[in-house]
Amino acid sequence: MYQLLQNNYTFISTENMDSIRKEQGWELKSSFNYEINTVHNSEAYQSALQLSKESDVIIIGSAPEIFVKERMKYRADGITYRYSERIYKRGKWRFLSPRGVIKRMDTYFRFHNRKLYMLCASAYTSADLMLHGSYLGKCYKWGYFPETIHYSLDDLMAKKVKGKTELLWCGRFIKCKHPEAAITLAILLKKQGIDFALNIIGSGERENMIRTMITENKLEECVYLLGVMKPEQVRTKMEESNIFLITSDFQEGWGAVVNEAMNSGCAVVASHAVGCAPFLINNGINGFIYKNGNINSLYRKVKELMLNRQLCENLGRKAYETIACEWNAEVAAKRLLLLTRDLMDKGHSKRFLSGPCSKADIIKNNWYSDKKN
Repeated sequence: MYQLLQNNYTFISTENMDSIRKEQGWELKSSFNYEINTVHNSEAYQSALQLSKESDVIIIGSAPEIFVKERMKYRADGITYRYSERIYKRGKWRFLSPRGVIKRMDTYFRFHNRKLYMLCASAYTSADLMLHGSYLGKCYKWGYFPETIHYSLDDLMAKKVKGKTELLWCGRFIKCKHPEAAITLAILLKKQGIDFALNIIGSGERENMIRTMITENKLEECVYLLGVMKPEQVRTKMEESNIFLITSDFQEGWGAVVNEAMNSGCAVVASHAVGCAPFLINNGINGFIYKNGNINSLYRKVKELMLNRQLCENLGRKAYETIACEWNAEVAAKRLLLLTRDLMDKGHSKRFLSGPCSKADIIKNNWYSDKKN
């Protein structure tokens, strides 16, 4: 955005990076000349608040709600974007909580008739908002945009040509990410006598359980726990892997590792509950989607790729093209400016049919069925 707008762009930081991200190697090593950091700085905070009132366009993620409310008072004619994952990650039943209803209605419905739009960082955001009757027809596809690396595709795919299929799982060992599903998959593959290596990157509260599953099922020669790795090391493993697994449930807001794995030419097999899956993956074309929580669905998709190496490579190539040509930061930034111009001039936009800034249709939790796919 800064490259496109130069001094007409400002990024406002309202909190510091959390300790978990720092432990994963994501700590920023420098500041940016377009950043205003308001943490423990009242003068910077007031300057940021003033910018939120005056700017033609603002995008608000997890910033304090006062930035929206003050803008609606003083600059309701400007374009305002919210930027959000799904609201009800832990279940839509929370919508029925009286306390939750009041809070959500105040946040997501109060200014629904203003020039307020939603950039959806999950395919399920628009369906959650529908429960409030808010942002109807005003939701656009967005997401997270990790660094895109442009490779020679043939050279990238050559790194993956090995005697055995290499699978990769990456994430924290916590309940919602279900690392145990990857181990259960390995058990099924071993029983079939399929030659493979499953590399697992990460750590967390379920590590002892994972280690026990590996030992009890004698998987030491095909499943490898690699521990926590720096981001650049993770990307190197992705470049070497054939298949990337993401087994999270509906609490996975987006899943930026999917962007990175697709950019690295992996054939991704993703739970349909993962927030990015319906946006990024065209099932059977640039990856596979399986039914969340259904280990047999996961097993069938992975086995098909392992027995058909050409299909695996084809999906990996298409996955790379999806990120390199459409789902990346450069494309998203340019499209956002065009979307904004349309909203300023017409109040709506149908400029893009797919990818960032295209309309985000309502996708319900139960949209996916193995019978149809």
